[in-house]
Amino acid sequence: MAFSSLIYRVRSSLKHSYSVFRSAPTILHSGRNGCISEVVKLRDRRPPHWWTSSVIPLAVALSAGTFAFDLSFCDSSLDHRIIGEKNTTDVVVRGSHKEVPEELVSELKAICEDRMTLDYDERYFHGKPQNSFHKAVNIPDVIVYPRSEGEVSQVVAACNKYKVPIVPYGGATSIEGHTLSPHGGVCIDLSLMKSIKSLHVEDMDVVVEPGIGWMELNEYLRPYGLFFPLDPGPGATIGGMCATRCSGSLAVRYGTMRDNVINLKAVLANGEVIKTASRARKSAAGYDLTRLMIGSEGTLGVITEVTLRLQKIPKYSVVAMCNFSTIKDAADVAIATMLSGIQVSRVELLDEVQIKAINIANGKNLPELPTLMFEFIGTEAYSREQTLLVQKIVGEHNGSDFIFVEDVEAKKELWKIRKEALWACFTMEPNFEAMISDVCVPLSRLAECISVSKRELEDSPLVCSVIAHAGDGNFHSVILFDPNNDEHRHEAARLNHFMVHTALSMEGTCTGEHGVGTGKMKYLEEELGMEALRTMKKIKDALDPNNIMNPGKLIPPHVCI
Repeated sequence: MAFSSLIYRVRSSLKHSYSVFRSAPTILHSGRNGCISEVVKLRDRRPPHWWTSSVIPLAVALSAGTFAFDLSFCDSSLDHRIIGEKNTTDVVVRGSHKEVPEELVSELKAICEDRMTLDYDERYFHGKPQNSFHKAVNIPDVIVYPRSEGEVSQVVAACNKYKVPIVPYGGATSIEGHTLSPHGGVCIDLSLMKSIKSLHVEDMDVVVEPGIGWMELNEYLRPYGLFFPLDPGPGATIGGMCATRCSGSLAVRYGTMRDNVINLKAVLANGEVIKTASRARKSAAGYDLTRLMIGSEGTLGVITEVTLRLQKIPKYSVVAMCNFSTIKDAADVAIATMLSGIQVSRVELLDEVQIKAINIANGKNLPELPTLMFEFIGTEAYSREQTLLVQKIVGEHNGSDFIFVEDVEAKKELWKIRKEALWACFTMEPNFEAMISDVCVPLSRLAECISVSKRELEDSPLVCSVIAHAGDGNFHSVILFDPNNDEHRHEAARLNHFMVHTALSMEGTCTGEHGVGTGKMKYLEEELGMEALRTMKKIKDALDPNNIMNPGKLIPPHVCI
């Protein structure tokens, strides 16, 4: 008992001493155009004398006895203080950089020929997400544009041989730093792999490459009377949608990405290609590798082919809008609608700040009040019947100005306003960036969670709007801030933290559809528990022992096994 206590104290002391040494300051050197090109970490130098002369001999002496114990530390390739550290508010991701060997560059050139580049501007573009406030000190060293699964396999196998990091790159619409290259390495841009390999109209499924966008796919499918029902931001590609387990406004009716992928193919870290399932609509054969890959954010493999479940284009639809005096009343109506059993295909909530932004951006004159938007689909009679039922519910919850439209162009105009809501926000603060929350709670807690969050947002000096997929408990706040103003940045982070912790206290999640990336890692231990995170890390280590697959994402760096 006494010896166990001694071992515990020694281990604690060792870890504390090691963390002190690991937290040595970082010196940044400026490179081309004033950009940070190199990170020199004092901790990378030789350990101090007291470490080697006192602590290590003590550890060796104790471990040499009959009592064995684990002195393992976390992955030393990551900057524990910044990447995903709990409670950090820093949006600049710092990671150790390993030079790419000339031999690897030559091999990549042989594989991709003129579809490989070392151009600085192109590397810088790929190293900065187009819609994310997250940034990284490093950028990719090489960009490759494979045209086939075979080329992806060769690229990954070569990178694994030299232990060089890989970052898969799709539409770059993700907002949590998924495509950052904190350790440099090779960026695999899949934009050339965008073919539709086969369409099975009678089976209502389609096989596609990862680079095709969901909007392009639906244009192709329209003449066949079919569509793919997930609708994230414009520009999102199927591969990235799988990687982040995205959804969108139609998820309340059709589910998320995990519900709409039948199977996929992926290249593992050693270059092997796996197919996760057959094309059957259901199967009980083996582990569900399809859903293991969906949401893995490129940390387990590079997706190269996806078989998607399709839906028939609805015969008829009605779009309705109504206003409320408070955001809680609006959320209560969304909950009541779902509990009534009405089969809505969309239930979207926008607060008065968001409506104001829409008016400014689009020259509209909508009432600047909390607003709900509904879509009902089916036959003409059924859609109208559902519309009238919801109108009654709205009237019972202090709603007003209930209107509905059936004209095709009018419906398109209304949903266009909703899809461009984020861009509308920037008309209020054109030179600011947006921090976007993405919490989701059980439906019964939605009104409470939105109300508590809204009060905090209203008390902030920053401009903040609320947008919700109210039918499934998922809501976003768009927080506009000046990235060059420390007070703004910390206030935006504080608001985001507040909403996440509020959601977690209500048995919710830190991310309903945007994914983890680098931005949400710090919340995973509170949400999932260390045991679940260790299990995830064991899976990652088994499939990617050299940690080359999108390192520094998804799994917090303090998770050790």
